[in-house]
Amino acid sequence: MAKNVTSRQKITKYIDGKLIEKSDEMAVEFPFTIYVNGEEFATMVCTPYHLDELLLGFLASEGVIRSRDDMEDYHIDEGKGFGYVTLRHHNPVSQREAGKRFIGSCCGKSRQFYYQVDVKTAKTSYTNICITPEQCIKMMEGLQEGSDLFKQTGGVHNAALYHDSVLIAARSDIGRHNALDKLLGYCLIHHIPVRDGVIAFSGRISSEVLLKAAKIGVGVILSKSAPTDLAIELADDLNITAIGFIRGESFNIYSHPERVREGIK
Repeated sequence: MAKNVTSRQKITKYIDGKLIEKSDEMAVEFPFTIYVNGEEFATMVCTPYHLDELLLGFLASEGVIRSRDDMEDYHIDEGKGFGYVTLRHHNPVSQREAGKRFIGSCCGKSRQFYYQVDVKTAKTSYTNICITPEQCIKMMEGLQEGSDLFKQTGGVHNAALYHDSVLIAARSDIGRHNALDKLLGYCLIHHIPVRDGVIAFSGRISSEVLLKAAKIGVGVILSKSAPTDLAIELADDLNITAIGFIRGESFNIYSHPERVREGIK
């Protein structure tokens, strides 16, 4: 890692009826600006590691690229916080288009909430994966136990990709979207198939998080937190199994419960 992802700061802590001076470790917040074909495309704040994955994952999520092959070249200046991308073809997505809401006339009840870019990049899942309740719990436990940065700071979101309950990659970031984009970037760089993958996520399942999972291409998303109503509408529409409140030995299945079965070998 070229940059530190944590910093130590002096704080005043109240504990056991007393105020004491001590130091605490905090997550670094780092601005990262992306230029596409010489033009500024976006700036985000992030945790400054795996910036190559964040760059590719974000651009794929925004519909600018579909694969690494769509880029002629890219370069990251980690010291200054810039990413430079040269596309093989003209940038197909403008920032104006990215912010436009899409009103569609199709059977999916939630499609009217998509933005134009989401319509192009969010994938309906066609996976035949089936998982057991025990696997759901084990994967969420693995996510929580493996996040060293969260244990250090308590200030990041965590996301992990599993295949057959085996951890493929896990990423942390101060931005929940960034953590998911890093996973997508990892898959693009390493040509990882995602159709039968499962994402475990530390935060709530909002509509934006659900769409990120759809853009990655998985059919199951797990979380220890709650979903929103729109996220469940999207999950139902995109054929994604959304499971929340995974705590201890219990959880709630909010969409497509047929993928969770007991007694699978």
